[in-house]
Amino acid sequence: MPYHFFPMISRMRYINRWGLMRNTRLENIQEHSHQVAVLAHALAVIENRYFGGQTDPGAAAVAALYHDASEILTGDMPTPIKYDNPDIQSAYKDVEAVAERKLLSMLPPDLRGDFEEAVTIPDPHIRALVKAADKLSAYLKCVEELKAGNTEFKKAKEQTYAALCQNPVPALRYFMDHFLEGFELTLDELN
Repeated sequence: MPYHFFPMISRMRYINRWGLMRNTRLENIQEHSHQVAVLAHALAVIENRYFGGQTDPGAAAVAALYHDASEILTGDMPTPIKYDNPDIQSAYKDVEAVAERKLLSMLPPDLRGDFEEAVTIPDPHIRALVKAADKLSAYLKCVEELKAGNTEFKKAKEQTYAALCQNPVPALRYFMDHFLEGFELTLDELN
């Protein structure tokens, strides 16, 4: 019997983000998930090194790779809509859970347990790191768009930065203090 989990996962590249915004460069959930994985891995490493953490950076990275997988089936719901109303937010969480179960059902039964944690992220600490990395990725998208002259992202950058500053993950604050400024630079300035 053929299973379709991996062909479906490969379709992440067809789901674009920031659908309500004019973009100078489209971003899909596959490339976004890669960036979130790099950032979640970094946050776990920073947490372990500087804040006494015990998080497996690989587990954080893998969870981040799959954190938006349900959007293959649901599409990307814009943040202002998803979080505008508690009823919408709750209903969307239910829709995401159904989509996650549907994706997992596309694996052989004996492999489903091996992928369930990556797709559903039940560990609250890993989930918090992935959420912080996800918000950081959104901020970096805003920086990229503004660098390209797209002022459409000005308010989103301000709101996202404010949300980052309120996030209690200490590794996120460390990342922001030590690495964030570099994303504002040009290639020549980075060298």
